[in-house]
Amino acid sequence: MTRKRLILLFLTVFAIAKIFLSLGASWNEPQVQSRLQLFQTDLVLHGAEFATEQGDRLTALLGKDTYLEAQKQYEKAKKEVEQNRDRLQAQLAPEISSPDRGQAVEFVETPQQNQILEAIAQIDREIDELDVNVGILQASRGELKTARETWQNVQGRSPSFNIANTVGTLQGLWQEPMDIASDAEITLQNNLKGWFRFQALSRLYEGTQQEKALSSLQAEEEAISQGAIVKLAFIAGIPIVGGVFGISLLLVLLAQWILQKERSLLGTSAKGWEVAWDGEVTWQVLIVGFFALSQLILPLVIPLAIALLGLNIAAFSLAEKALYILITYLLMTMGGFSVLYFSIRSFFPLPEGWFRFQWLSKWVLWGMGGYFVAVPLVLIVSLVNQQIWQGQGGGNPIILLALQAQDRWALFLFWITAALAAPVFEEIMFRGFLLPSLTRYVPVWGAIGISGLIFAIAHLSLAEVLPLTVLGIILGFVYARSRNLLASILLHSLWNSGTLLSLFILGSNT
Repeated sequence: MTRKRLILLFLTVFAIAKIFLSLGASWNEPQVQSRLQLFQTDLVLHGAEFATEQGDRLTALLGKDTYLEAQKQYEKAKKEVEQNRDRLQAQLAPEISSPDRGQAVEFVETPQQNQILEAIAQIDREIDELDVNVGILQASRGELKTARETWQNVQGRSPSFNIANTVGTLQGLWQEPMDIASDAEITLQNNLKGWFRFQALSRLYEGTQQEKALSSLQAEEEAISQGAIVKLAFIAGIPIVGGVFGISLLLVLLAQWILQKERSLLGTSAKGWEVAWDGEVTWQVLIVGFFALSQLILPLVIPLAIALLGLNIAAFSLAEKALYILITYLLMTMGGFSVLYFSIRSFFPLPEGWFRFQWLSKWVLWGMGGYFVAVPLVLIVSLVNQQIWQGQGGGNPIILLALQAQDRWALFLFWITAALAAPVFEEIMFRGFLLPSLTRYVPVWGAIGISGLIFAIAHLSLAEVLPLTVLGIILGFVYARSRNLLASILLHSLWNSGTLLSLFILGSNT
């Protein structure tokens, strides 16, 4: 065996091990979708304040009993988080106990156990915060006794000082007579967010007869509430309009397939590519140019370079983190393309049809059509997927950062990464190279399916495998039919742009 093959074998073993370890680790992480649902619930709560003045006209958008539905959503999120805590607790050695609420993590010898202990401590704080909000919802619905019991349970778990102070302030506000702490306003302003802050401050200002402050707060909330209605309509409108159009387009395509068979757009007459290299070259590009580069080389080199510059990644602002992610992705892109070039340059000139960018063609129609078809299909699979994983399975960490991206510069950098850099790199690697290379061994439909699955697994999140496989298959179909990378890049860019825009809107009320 040559030295080159030995290195490739080593990197293959590393990549496969890393993939399985990352997918396994994602099982213990909550789905990002659960967090997104809470953000949307907060928008609904804001919108409900405006809807009370509009009668039943907004019931379809917000629901009949907004507070009750919001409470159920928060309780569901709490249950999922508690299940995650139980899974982590089960991974601890018998002699190691998780820290008390609000207490510092006591480190042990095993790094993995330390990570679990830190994760449990973070989950405990998240559970306390969820219960604080659940109590406010219960109190707002008139269930004062239940709300007090909820807050007392939080206090009984030895929470952090901030949470304990917040709970004590809330208990004082929702009792007769009120027992208002001297720092109540500062506590509520600093420790509550969104609608929950508004609800608690309204109670405070009413109880202390601060009419001017109450009037100003209500005017501010009215503006936020009206904006929340618009945001909810937009967030709901994208999947509804896209879904209706996509389903209609699918029905037309199915009818065409029934009538025209092989001559239809869904027919199986797409021919494979002429592949000059063997499977070893394909595997080399995939392992070295994508997995090893993104999972081994860059994670070692970039943090080391940053440390040598005297910088601390943990101390980066959101815009700096966005820039860091973009630079990392651009380096991965340049490295991946370099591996691709040096792996296939001996086969130049390539056969006709490879890496085609045809500007004067119907690539816009293919890209947009593929996007509208993807909306209902991926949405349906995502709903099924949520039931399978029950809130677990992890997700893309960039999503949580994008939720916080109210800074326009940070948002622009996230958009450059997600809507330009990622589609160009991933489409050239997965659709431009991998899919056609696979047609040397399997039919086009098989190559579309395999490349779609590898594309999904490359995102290293169990909860994303099914929906991203469906998206990858649609991307592969669009490329195989259009034979134009511009079409699949456009589809990919539209998908990521829509997701990023929705995240920005959801996070704008925090």
